[in-house]
Amino acid sequence: MPDDSAPSSPSLPYEGRTIALVGPMGAGKSTVGRRLAEKLGREFYDSDTEIEKAAGLSISEIFSRHGEADFRRGEKQVLRRLLELPPHVLATGGGAYIDAETRALMKEKAVTVWLNADLETLWRRVQKRDNRPLLKRADAKAHLSHLVTEREAYYSQADLHVHSKDGPHTNTVASILKALQTWTPE
Repeated sequence: MPDDSAPSSPSLPYEGRTIALVGPMGAGKSTVGRRLAEKLGREFYDSDTEIEKAAGLSISEIFSRHGEADFRRGEKQVLRRLLELPPHVLATGGGAYIDAETRALMKEKAVTVWLNADLETLWRRVQKRDNRPLLKRADAKAHLSHLVTEREAYYSQADLHVHSKDGPHTNTVASILKALQTWTPE
């Protein structure tokens, strides 16, 4: 039987919502997201992984066989489905938050956190993996710079902004947790 005389701890506004990490490729959304979910005792979903499961193809295969527009349509459907699940931590693809409908849905159903990093940090990180279809080109670093600049206006609409620096991922997780303490629904 619960003790009604014990003071209940006030719940924080974010506790009933998914925490969606947005930002450019290489910002650390997946890596940090896993650790954040563990810290909060929540499930973790990576939208790119969920898209691959739904399509039965890798992201690179989807891009090469069907093109970016088809990938974005599938991404939108997967994100819509994920945002209906109980509160969890969600790492989104770099372009997901650019779509106005997806952005509005994420603002309604989640606390959005922009993981921001400088170009050199992003470049260093994205070179570690060879599965980025938008960077399979000769001018990859210049294109990454262009994408970051072009998408910044969208990312900046996220509820919270956290800088993703090199160093232990626990530092970025701690920064997100601190920022979440300040979040209030609009």
